[in-house]
Amino acid sequence: MVTRILLADDQEGIRAAFRMILDAQPDMTVVAEAADGRTAIDTAMAVRPDVVLADIRMPGADGIEVTRALAGTGIRVVIVTTFGLEEYVHAALEHGADGFVLKRSGPTLLVEAVRAAMNGDVLISPQLTVRLLRDRVAARGTPHVVLTEREDEIVAMVAYGRTNAEIAAELFLAPGTVKNHVASIQRKIGARNRVAVAVWAWSTGRAGR
Repeated sequence: MVTRILLADDQEGIRAAFRMILDAQPDMTVVAEAADGRTAIDTAMAVRPDVVLADIRMPGADGIEVTRALAGTGIRVVIVTTFGLEEYVHAALEHGADGFVLKRSGPTLLVEAVRAAMNGDVLISPQLTVRLLRDRVAARGTPHVVLTEREDEIVAMVAYGRTNAEIAAELFLAPGTVKNHVASIQRKIGARNRVAVAVWAWSTGRAGR
């Protein structure tokens, strides 16, 4: 299946560079572009891409507003930005972003972020991941949730940014089984995505188990 992508960035040069990178992948195609956030939202609702790559700072509506507007539509949003400010990352993830990648991270991580979003994973630039999660102090759920022993193992691994495939390999499970466990954990703690699971794990002390 070919992943259909919408690029939302107010810099034409950035959109052209991203299009070149993504269209070169056999499993990806750029189907639309937007130079501002409001156009990005409207175009996404009309075109229904699989993934929107959105900059944080755009006229009309910023990347956080784009993420919020598309939450629950089935359209995945990955933030790709120059600005790795903690408040941006936290806001994007809390509103359901499916990834947060710094532009300086390079083309390989950009492609991996799209694939991760399509696989139900959330990729964050390595420069940001663990530091951001450790700095979280507000629990988004309750520490008294009852998890199975296997779910406890998986929560701890998700907290360190491990993908479903990596967890499956280490625990000798099928990737689909891990995905089901993660979905179960999300339901139990009320998390919107696996990054919210990681935040919960750090804020409730489960990341160190």
